[in-house]
Amino acid sequence: MAYSESAPDVLKYKVSQYMKRTITIMHESSFIPSACAQMQKHRTDEIIVINATGEPVGIVTDEDILKKIGEQHARSSRTRLEDIMSFPLASIPHNSSLEEALERMRKNKIRKLAVLSESNRVIGIIFQHTIVELIHGSIARNKKPASSVKSILWNLGSVTQFAGLLMLIPALVSTFMFEVQVASGIFMMATTLLALGFSLNSYGEKHPLGIQGMTILVFSSFVILVVVGTIPYMYISPYGDIGFIEEFSNSLFSSSAAFTTAGISLFATPETLPQSFTFFRGFTQFVGGLSFIYLIMTAFYPEGKLHNMKGLISGATPNLRELFATITIVFSIYTVMIATMFWIFGSEDMLDNFSLAFSTLSTGGFLPDSNMFSEIGLGGEIVLIVGMILGTLPFGFHYGLVRTKFLSVKLGREVTTYLLMLSGAIILFSVLYGADSMSNAITIVATSTTAGFQVVDMSMLDATPKIILTILMIIGGCGFSTAGGIKIFRILNLYDLRKLLSSSGWKKGFVDDKNELATTLLIFALFPTLPLVGALYLSSEGYDFYDSYFETIGAITTAGLGSGILGIDLDPIGKVIASFLMILGRLEIILVIFMFIPKLIRQKQSKLRK
Repeated sequence: MAYSESAPDVLKYKVSQYMKRTITIMHESSFIPSACAQMQKHRTDEIIVINATGEPVGIVTDEDILKKIGEQHARSSRTRLEDIMSFPLASIPHNSSLEEALERMRKNKIRKLAVLSESNRVIGIIFQHTIVELIHGSIARNKKPASSVKSILWNLGSVTQFAGLLMLIPALVSTFMFEVQVASGIFMMATTLLALGFSLNSYGEKHPLGIQGMTILVFSSFVILVVVGTIPYMYISPYGDIGFIEEFSNSLFSSSAAFTTAGISLFATPETLPQSFTFFRGFTQFVGGLSFIYLIMTAFYPEGKLHNMKGLISGATPNLRELFATITIVFSIYTVMIATMFWIFGSEDMLDNFSLAFSTLSTGGFLPDSNMFSEIGLGGEIVLIVGMILGTLPFGFHYGLVRTKFLSVKLGREVTTYLLMLSGAIILFSVLYGADSMSNAITIVATSTTAGFQVVDMSMLDATPKIILTILMIIGGCGFSTAGGIKIFRILNLYDLRKLLSSSGWKKGFVDDKNELATTLLIFALFPTLPLVGALYLSSEGYDFYDSYFETIGAITTAGLGSGILGIDLDPIGKVIASFLMILGRLEIILVIFMFIPKLIRQKQSKLRK
């Protein structure tokens, strides 16, 4: 296959101009755990394997480790690189053209080549997707550029349609229970989402998005979902005889608390609501907690185009499409198991059990019945705690356990750090507060996982226990989970700040991590300070400033803890402010940062291409 006559001129460029220069080289006798540690340390997906004389003999990729170790059920601690490497090493001289590299990849049915120097040493790696992107970029420069607005509209339409289909599940539950008004309200929401989706598709153009487009897409999707989610609340009108503005602000607040998993409820006695409506509320928390927008995008985006999405997802992520498919199944199984355990421990209503299971795993915090804790007893409370912790562990953790694949060093460190912090906080809170041990455990776990189930009266707490809870809410759970907050992995990232203090660390490759660290520091600054706006407004309305700040922290971290200020009696403006804070918190603020700081977007895109 020849490219010289029809391919863009970029194929005539030298491989050395576009190769990845940062490579990891290890001896063939090295063990897999050591290789995994090096891959994690250097953030690379492949290792060049050399023999005793330093000659490159093969290559090992992350896919080799995952597949070959998993399929053979081998013990990774005793497996060497030579046992799983691909050999001989596919390579190309550094002065070859991109056309020659692409042709060699095609013949060998591979996607990367090692680049050799004149002395036969590996000096880099050239990737197929790098060449393809160069070709596409060259072609695009000679074509009319696709409208980014139209691309966003088309993608937004697809996300909206899928959301409409998901809402048919609680609508059908309401129908089967003959709760006609609830079914009508949810069907209206589903129909609106579907119609809006088809309309957006008709005005848009099918085209993959870059990281800025994805940022706008995810933010817009959540806003649309929350706003359209007010329809069932307004149609059922469970707030009594109030005006339109009050009813809309109540509904917006409730919809935000559901889809963002903040779980702040305006209903003190949810058991008075139609039962299928409480199921709908729990289901919307489950949808929001599992980051369904990312799930939809992985469904219709080609794998090569999903690299940009990793810039919007916190924590370590393996293959995105496989991960989301696995997590959807795993969390569905978790839901059935937890609901069944609630039934075993005394709660006889399975619909309520599923509603509570949804809220538990999504770290949402909605209760289908205010007396639910007394029904499930001690055994059910233990299940509740386990469910909340499962929800706050990284999706990659569940993926690794189910697929029996190795967990990376960084992922294990994050989970270990989180569990140690959780244990220490329970002990400290028990000493300071003095309530029974189970109430303390539920309170701390619900706070740290940002589930927000309240079993103690927050208004009765002294300053010190409240400060502990505030810190736990701000920290939150692990990265890329259903939990909110800053996330544990970002706190661990701050450990790398020490590298910036030395000029040698700055010059020896750490420059690639400056963008991530800058984003982390910005999020650390914004999470505690943005709630001050809401707290100042609430204090101007006569509420105590410290209590107001505690509640707005609960909103932006999606923990939902509070003493009742963010409740049914709050004025419409306060509810809208709280709703906005909840949306910001669910999106971890990072989307807004990328939307309004173009420099960070360019740096992230550049880093993802490496």
